Amino acid sequence: MTDLAGRDALIAITADARLAAIVDSSFDAIVSKDLNSIITSWNAAAQRMFGYTAEEAVGRSVLMLIPDHLKDEETDIISRVRRGELLASYETIRRRKDGGLIAVSLTISPIRNASGEIIGASKIARDITASKESERRIRLLLREVNHRVKNQFAVILSMIRETSKRSTDPREFEELIRSRIMALSRSHDLLVNSEWAGASLFDLAQEQLKPFGHEARVSLSGPLLTLQPNAVQNLGMAFHELGTNSSKYGALASEAGRLEITWRIVEGVLDKREIHLVWDETMPVREGERRDESTHKGFGTVVLQRVAPQSLNGLAVLDRSPGHLSWSLTAPLASIIVPQLGADLPETEPS
Repeated sequence: MTDLAGRDALIAITADARLAAIVDSSFDAIVSKDLNSIITSWNAAAQRMFGYTAEEAVGRSVLMLIPDHLKDEETDIISRVRRGELLASYETIRRRKDGGLIAVSLTISPIRNASGEIIGASKIARDITASKESERRIRLLLREVNHRVKNQFAVILSMIRETSKRSTDPREFEELIRSRIMALSRSHDLLVNSEWAGASLFDLAQEQLKPFGHEARVSLSGPLLTLQPNAVQNLGMAFHELGTNSSKYGALASEAGRLEITWRIVEGVLDKREIHLVWDETMPVREGERRDESTHKGFGTVVLQRVAPQSLNGLAVLDRSPGHLSWSLTAPLASIIVPQLGADLPETEPS
């Protein structure tokens, strides 16, 4: 009997040691307390999470971890522990030693002695700060996506309305609407690829001109600028309308045509920097050829002379003459570029 008792005691000691090792090496904070909410054990993860050493925590009330407005939680927890209830995981807030608040998921279980009497509670706390921040970012992103989708719907409805006013052929109407929505989609893709941080002016012009081909006739020149999402959308629409017109009647419709897109930074009013962007195309003048003037009064003109400049707080000039078309935009740099990149801009050129 003595040998059996000794073996049982050894097994119990070994099991206790194994359990203590598991508790101490856990990544979750594991804390025990008595029914008066006094802390009786404190593992290494609890020290990392809350900032108190075991010597500082054991013997003190667990209320030191609970913000004032949540202290009633502990009364409810002790009451339920006394009834032998297991508290399934729930999310709450706890206070660190440095006063900072931390989001945690808690699971609480009664602790019983050898007689089955409840003498306290064990608490497992998991830091969920990262997941809560992720949830917050997702909610913000969903609100932003909702806003942008509504904005895109408004733009598309405007396109449909303005295009329908100037088109009597259903096939032409369908083609124009499709091409304009695809142009919006190309701008949208650039923004998605950068997680809505913006897009470079060079990439935007290249992407919007890609469907028209004839890259050898196109020249792009200017400093590296990252455009705000609003500028990407509106300049993208402008480039598409200009490119469409050019592919039908201008530089991209003629082997001898040339298109130059340039932009520079100039000193503006009240010493505020501005962007000066110029779309300039030249093409041969064919004798006896009469360009379709209806193209000059359509949705594209509305975009170039009103929508794009107004959305960017700027001014635009559209000029046509035989063998030449230019569109120039002047707008405050602050309305165009991503703010944090302002310090990296090149020197201002003389206006």
